[in-house]
Amino acid sequence: MGSSRFPGKPLAKILGMPMVGHCYFRTKMCHLLDDVYIATCDQEIKNYAESIGAKVVLTANTHERAMDRTAEAVSNIEKATGEKIDIAVQMQGDEPMVTKEMLESSIRKMVADESINLMNLIQPITDPRDLEIPDVLKVVTDLKGNMLYYSRSLIPYDTKKFKGKVPYLKTLGIHLFRRDFLFEFLRMAPTPLEIIESTDMLRVLENGLRIATFIIETPTWSVDTTEDFKIVEEKMSVDPLVETYAQSE
Repeated sequence: MGSSRFPGKPLAKILGMPMVGHCYFRTKMCHLLDDVYIATCDQEIKNYAESIGAKVVLTANTHERAMDRTAEAVSNIEKATGEKIDIAVQMQGDEPMVTKEMLESSIRKMVADESINLMNLIQPITDPRDLEIPDVLKVVTDLKGNMLYYSRSLIPYDTKKFKGKVPYLKTLGIHLFRRDFLFEFLRMAPTPLEIIESTDMLRVLENGLRIATFIIETPTWSVDTTEDFKIVEEKMSVDPLVETYAQSE
């Protein structure tokens, strides 16, 4: 609720439903997930989660990084259920256009490849505006699709000679973690590039560890600012998927 760029963002209503509600109902459509929880440090969000019948796990309000909050949520859920989690899917609450296909495809890839401990969903940048604004986290990968770097600046530098040959990519706020790797991350100290770019994924790369990626070709938009919010609401107004869960609110 204390987002510096968009205060109160999780409960901002898109087509009459709080954004976190869209994220929750659309995530629940993925049948490969055993359960879905809303993790929050805000009482307002907890109250809303309970009003729609969602399971909710409270976390500390001191986390500066999403991975830290996810790790605490996983730990609290394991204590409450007595069951050890295998893979945790971190679906950030500003991705209201997520689809079950995006989640199912990435989960299947991770389950099939036991060498993957962390995966980040990414997609090609199709809106020129995304190339210029720092709110959109740009990424580059190696030839095998593993992450090389995250930046709020435009990467890679594209000369006229190679223009269009290398696609611009952005990260989505959707990550898959093997449980033990998530807690390994917690033992790592914050790193210089992580701090300067303000993304915890760089802590992983700076420690020489692998981040696999899964490319989503279907256009989707996250919400970082009020301007993004208006764009997303317009896009979702013609999204037939909304009608399939809106009555659950």
